[in-house]
Amino acid sequence: MAGEHRLLLDNAQQLVLICTEGEKYLLQAGMRNLAVLDNASVVIGKDGCVKAVGHADAIRRQFSEASFEKIIDCSGKCVLPGLVDAHTHPVWAGDRVHEFAMKLAGASYMDIHQAGGGIHFTVEHTQKASEEELFSTFKHRLLRMLRAGTTLVECKSGYGLNLETELKMLRVIEQARRLLDNNISSTYCGAHSVPKGKNATEATDDIINNHLPKLKELNLNGEIHVNNIDVFCEKGVFDLNCTRRILQAGKEIGLQINFHGDELHPMKSAELGAELGAQAISHLEEISDEGIAAMASAKCAAVLLPTTAYMLRLKQPQARKMLKEGVIVALGSDFNPNAYCYSMPMVMHLACVNMKMSMKEALAAATINAAYALGSSHMHGSIENGKQGDLIIINSSRWEHLIYQFGGHQELIEYVIVKGKVIYKNERVMGY
Repeated sequence: MAGEHRLLLDNAQQLVLICTEGEKYLLQAGMRNLAVLDNASVVIGKDGCVKAVGHADAIRRQFSEASFEKIIDCSGKCVLPGLVDAHTHPVWAGDRVHEFAMKLAGASYMDIHQAGGGIHFTVEHTQKASEEELFSTFKHRLLRMLRAGTTLVECKSGYGLNLETELKMLRVIEQARRLLDNNISSTYCGAHSVPKGKNATEATDDIINNHLPKLKELNLNGEIHVNNIDVFCEKGVFDLNCTRRILQAGKEIGLQINFHGDELHPMKSAELGAELGAQAISHLEEISDEGIAAMASAKCAAVLLPTTAYMLRLKQPQARKMLKEGVIVALGSDFNPNAYCYSMPMVMHLACVNMKMSMKEALAAATINAAYALGSSHMHGSIENGKQGDLIIINSSRWEHLIYQFGGHQELIEYVIVKGKVIYKNERVMGY
């Protein structure tokens, strides 16, 4: 039957499956042994899901060319799963390029924060921006992420700090989820900072008594769909007790716990997250040995952000120790006005160079493990039968070029495919 299947990616030099047994995540040993097929093909069905994976000859024997709506010859090229960015703050107004100059002159993150910059600068501009303005810039950022190979992205609110603006940001994220090609995991991050005029306890009470009940109502009536709850657990922001109260309240209305912890000071955030059943905790530059053990035991993903440590000149997260101790290590870009990087290939490169991860570990951390951190690894993060057909094709005979070429993804990524549909074709790609 003509057009029975949506897409055939034919005869890839390398097809990087990541997993083959439906694994929800990979630990260190599994990351070292990624599943890669040579001279292989992938079939995507009309429902946008993978229908068959295997050596090119076997796929050709099983399927006729006439059964495909589209065929892409991948000879000499590599096919990989779409990348997953497990931590971003992409909805905001205002430009903080001036703060980069301050940081270069020696100002710390908290110096800028206490001077009215940082999050509060962005909050002021985001509160004033219209929904249309926010969506316009957000759409542009998502497109740039897509062109860099990211097909599933976690998107946070958190530059509102009052109910009205937080909901405005979540509506913008919902609009993108419905209208654009990116797969989006939506996160409520109303506890990103303590709003001016309130202390942390007052802000916590407001979130629990006003924000979360409204989110529950909007979720139930289908106006917005929020997946995760986030808190910035940090000295001078939300302490451990306030964080516990907010996360517990979010969990009670059905949100996954996925929060900022142990970034600038050791806060015992990792221990708290493990205790509460958190899906993931981000940053963890200052995690304790006890926190590492607790996260490993609880199967709580560590979303490491090498861009943040690089840009803020912080010590790097202990990726090697976490991997050795059995923690599920994932990666995110932390895209925000303070860390302006939307490229997961660059994040993987930094993870290898600065956090001493191998290229295989970095790729697994930016695919299956990042998907696990978002509770989505049943459908994303690997090329397996039944999973969503989100893939990238790179113009190289070895997949490692995606990480090796620092900043080279603009010329390397030839196709980005979501649900079996080509959503980006790079006309600038030249053969090697």
